Amino acid sequence: MEFRRKKRAPVEIGLIPMIDVLLVLLFFFMVATTFRHHTDLKINLPEAGGEEVDQAANAINLYIDAGGKYALAGADGKPQVLSEQSLQSLKAALADMSGESRQLPFIISADGKTPHQAVVSALDVANQLGFRHITFAINPPEQK
Repeated sequence: MEFRRKKRAPVEIGLIPMIDVLLVLLFFFMVATTFRHHTDLKINLPEAGGEEVDQAANAINLYIDAGGKYALAGADGKPQVLSEQSLQSLKAALADMSGESRQLPFIISADGKTPHQAVVSALDVANQLGFRHITFAINPPEQK
């Protein structure tokens, strides 16, 4: 009896599948890098450097603090914080304050740290009520 070992085929690493995988990875990274650059846009925001506008005596002033709380001031000029901080109560208070006239100037004064959603919600409520003369109060840039 002759026991001979069977000859084994030499172990080879297949280069063709490896090249295919490398090309797929290369394609993936090229596409992913292209999409990443679109999110790196540099935006130059405008500064408010105009003349001061006189506020009308009968304007409606909406104050929004850094926490997103609303306060309304009418002709007397004293801001009164809304008892309930919801959009429905803001809408009702604006409707009561303006009466039937929607031609009154509507001025939004928001803190620099006010959540963007609070300002957009206030604009939406003003639009639903029919206000068309909406402005934003700002602090002029400091002179250095």
